[in-house]
Amino acid sequence: MILVAATVAACGPTNPTVDQLGLVPDYLGVQTRLLDGDLANFLVEARGALKPGDVENYAECAAAQYALIRGYGFARHVRTNVHERGGIWRGDAVYTISPALPRGVRTIDAEVVVARCRERGIPTV
Repeated sequence: MILVAATVAACGPTNPTVDQLGLVPDYLGVQTRLLDGDLANFLVEARGALKPGDVENYAECAAAQYALIRGYGFARHVRTNVHERGGIWRGDAVYTISPALPRGVRTIDAEVVVARCRERGIPTV
């Protein structure tokens, strides 16, 4: 019986996210740069993130809001680089924004993502 309990416990998440632990990072800000037409760069910073995915989520929230501000409904993730130094996590993300659902596998519906970000307490632009 003890062996079964240990096996089940081992199936749980081994690397929990901030959301799963109920923690909220200190979101330090977003810098947005329009690179070319529909291509935008988002530089985000956070303190208290647990892993790169927490910073990637912050950048996605910024990209979704930016798409809405520009009058577009969708975005497509191009790339995100994340690094941590001295407890500050930095993300450098690039997204394309568009009025129609773009081709690709990493697309987002901006309205849906912004609503989810608000529910999770992640700020947008």
